[in-house]
Amino acid sequence: MTDVQTKTRARPAAVLLTPSAEQRIADLMGQAPEGTIGVKLSTPKRGCSGLAYSVDYVTTEAKFDEKIEMPGGVLYIDGASVLYLIGSTMNWVEDDFTAGFVFNNPNAKGSCGCGESFTV
Repeated sequence: MTDVQTKTRARPAAVLLTPSAEQRIADLMGQAPEGTIGVKLSTPKRGCSGLAYSVDYVTTEAKFDEKIEMPGGVLYIDGASVLYLIGSTMNWVEDDFTAGFVFNNPNAKGSCGCGESFTV
């Protein structure tokens, strides 16, 4: 009988973070409430088109969440949202009038006129 070895390899993260997004998460963790272990990205149902991006502090790990560890903190991706986000890039953008996370999501098939939500 042959001994079969299973090889595991690291899989790429579902979401790629730009340096500015990583820095923003580090900044958020620097001012996070006590007990915060990271920030969590999810896609709750909301808006005209169906799904929206939501980033919130998190105090516990959920069983099926994806975990992306960075020097400045941890980004969790809601397990139910991962399929909607695979291959996305998360960026932090600031200008004179607005600041926020911006997503380039190849899975989004459309979005509402106000930019609040997207469809897959």
